[in-house]
Amino acid sequence: MKRLRKERGLTQERLAELAGLHINYVSSCERGERNISIRNIAKIALAFGVSMSIMVEEESTLAMEATQDE
Repeated sequence: MKRLRKERGLTQERLAELAGLHINYVSSCERGERNISIRNIAKIALAFGVSMSIMVEEESTLAMEATQDE
């Protein structure tokens, strides 16, 4: 999520506005402190202009990379 946000030149605040979410929620999701609901994945994907599958693939790739680094 952070990579997509930065690629699009968005701040966390702007992404939160576009997705209709609170900035603290967006921030904690980027830090991996929250499990994002399907509904909010859809909101964030819409704000980014990508499909939900892109969002899920992005998070899955990061999770696998983190596991390999351990």
